Amino acid sequence: MTSARRARPRASPTLLAAAGLAIFLAIWQAAPSLGLVNHALLPAPSDLPAAFVREVRSGAWAHYVGLSLGHYLFGFAWGASLGGAFGVFTGMYPPFEWSLAWVVRLLRPIPNLAWAPFAIIWFGVEQANAVFLVSIGVFWIVFFAAQGAIRSVDRDLIEVAEAFGYTSGRERLFKVLLPAAAPGILVGLRTALGQAWMAVVAAELSGVSGLGSRMLQAASLLATNIVVVYMLTMAALYGLMDVGFVLLQKRMLRWRA
Repeated sequence: MTSARRARPRASPTLLAAAGLAIFLAIWQAAPSLGLVNHALLPAPSDLPAAFVREVRSGAWAHYVGLSLGHYLFGFAWGASLGGAFGVFTGMYPPFEWSLAWVVRLLRPIPNLAWAPFAIIWFGVEQANAVFLVSIGVFWIVFFAAQGAIRSVDRDLIEVAEAFGYTSGRERLFKVLLPAAAPGILVGLRTALGQAWMAVVAAELSGVSGLGSRMLQAASLLATNIVVVYMLTMAALYGLMDVGFVLLQKRMLRWRA
């Protein structure tokens, strides 16, 4: 009986995933088509290709995607750079971490969108507004990832490095700590990739031009097919970036293989 069970063919995970997606799309298509949901409130999947083609041909899709990618990349770069630098520094020097402990506890629970009023006051409804909000969301994720990764480096490894002459802070950082902490830091950066997209859309819903503002504009006209097109656009962009980051991560950590 046991051997018979083992011999029974198993469904491929890819086939199961494809079947699940097909069922989801079928239910989605049926809901508005059968009148279960108002078509103006929920477009059918079959309505989306034509809406996407119209957006592309008008130039709106490329325009808004370009704006949001700018907010995303600049905000991610600023947040990741500052968060990584502060995280590594506090992980290396506990007295610095202790001096900032209460400041971190005060600021960390504040959602990045709570800074939106200050972003509008400081930068106006401009591109810098969105970059600022994205960088805040990314900063804390990378900060804690880098700090935790540095602190978790085996102390014995540091002592061995010192025995081989790596005694200065610079040498310890680049020869020992960063290579050993790289997996943890990269995990934080990958998590921040998704957080940055959420921050981009939220910032643009406040009026900054981009995918979020285009979605809000379409929703006000009940053009829900346009809204879904841009929702799927964001999902596709995030998926591409995540795949690219995973490939980069494997390349950077190939020494662990």
